[in-house]
Amino acid sequence: MIPCNATVDVEKEPTAISLGRYRVEVWGRQPHDYVRVYTINAASDTLAAQEGLRRFSDEISLLLSAEE
Repeated sequence: MIPCNATVDVEKEPTAISLGRYRVEVWGRQPHDYVRVYTINAASDTLAAQEGLRRFSDEISLLLSAEE
């Protein structure tokens, strides 16, 4: 997994019958200092952050393997 951090902003609060929508900004730590922003539907901000970190790690890993 690529070392990274995330911030989560709520765009739409989750309800009993629908997921919330979150803006998740993820940035990698050196030497992988890329930044990505994802819009994620999830039941909580914690789950949205975890999904954003997973997507970032997958995306940057693929990018780095293509550069080799």
